[in-house]
Amino acid sequence: MSYTTLISAEQLQALMASGQQLRVFDCSFDLMQPHAGEQQYLAAHIPGAVYADLDTALSARHGVPGAHGVLTASGADAPASGGRHPLPNRERFATWLSSVGMGNEMQAVVYDRNGMNYCGRLWWMLKWAGHENVAVLDGGLQAWQAAGGRVSSGEEPTHFQSNFLVKPPLATLVDARVVSAQLGRPSQTLIDARAAQRFKGEVEPMDPVAGHIPGALNRPFGHNFTSGGQFKPPAQLKAEFTALLGQRDPATVVHHCGSGVSALPNLLAMEIAGLGRSALYAGSWSDWCSDPARPVAQG
Repeated sequence: MSYTTLISAEQLQALMASGQQLRVFDCSFDLMQPHAGEQQYLAAHIPGAVYADLDTALSARHGVPGAHGVLTASGADAPASGGRHPLPNRERFATWLSSVGMGNEMQAVVYDRNGMNYCGRLWWMLKWAGHENVAVLDGGLQAWQAAGGRVSSGEEPTHFQSNFLVKPPLATLVDARVVSAQLGRPSQTLIDARAAQRFKGEVEPMDPVAGHIPGALNRPFGHNFTSGGQFKPPAQLKAEFTALLGQRDPATVVHHCGSGVSALPNLLAMEIAGLGRSALYAGSWSDWCSDPARPVAQG
């Protein structure tokens, strides 16, 4: 049995008991305290889980700031996107997956303890690497513990090296050139997952310019969850996104946020709702505003 969007704590427990080939990833993180996620992982995690650090495993850090602050590099180290958390290229990502024993034949399950803000990044990256069988643990570590799941502490034993092979991407990545070329056209609908105050340009705690990409719609990523910390039912998500989009075609949606991380709950929510797998502008606002020639809207 495979899971491709969400998996419940009870389903994960059954999957672990079944002996099916499985790799669980803990993606806990804190933007303001980058080392806090790993400390949380060491304190308590699902037994056997691999820690996936946003800064070191799920982002490229091999380039240097170039024109307009864009991260540049060449060859095997070239990032696949700009922004504060540039994507590693698919080959570099596959090298990391191989190093932690992730194989193409495995079911992957990703989670965090931060309101499912960070684990969507790895969910999407595995799709982008051509791996469909990856699911987000609905409700995160809190749901796992509430269902009676036990936790481990400290380091996990090292996994045997595998040979993860990238396959044709199952997710669409776009860059600033694509977004710019389609700006204002009905063929592109931008959805920004940042908080309303940041979207409007009233505050900007992370990036040098406040505001948003002209024409973008705003749906803060937290709107996808119930008060209990799980994704809303598919029908409710569909109704909410349909209301947001109006007459716009869901197939035209491009998700973004500040640096390509918190956009993923919106992207996943649309898929749960049956609205298809949308595109991602991974560089997001941090990449867009790095070039002063690009237009900025506020309000």
